[in-house]
Amino acid sequence: MENFTPFSALAGGALIGISSAMLLFFNGRIAGISGIMNGVFYAPKNDKVWRLLFLAGLVIGGLFLGAFAPGFNTPRQGYPIVLLGIGGFLVGFGTRMANGCVSGHGVCGIARLSIRSIAATLTFIASGMLTVYVIRHLLELTA
Repeated sequence: MENFTPFSALAGGALIGISSAMLLFFNGRIAGISGIMNGVFYAPKNDKVWRLLFLAGLVIGGLFLGAFAPGFNTPRQGYPIVLLGIGGFLVGFGTRMANGCVSGHGVCGIARLSIRSIAATLTFIASGMLTVYVIRHLLELTA
């Protein structure tokens, strides 16, 4: 909580909400990144273009931010590569097990008052809190 910036957080949340609502309104699709990514590989050909454009927009947006606001988001360094690999595997496994990711369940599912999405999001949050506790306090990795 050293660098809490409520205005940029509010603007980011509003942009995510607006873009999720637009995707649902214009395409009838939920803005869940794991589902969008999965569809790139398994959806019919006529359903792939918007998915690729959506994912390209995520990458381009990150590159744009990095170019025009260097130092805005500095990733943490020094975590063991094995721990990062295990973390990535567990995130992918949990996403598959929950039939979606935080963006799909947390942003879109809760907005639709989906009980399954509320339960999944609470599980994601609890898992994240437990992970932070284990990494910082039990393993004492505070890089």
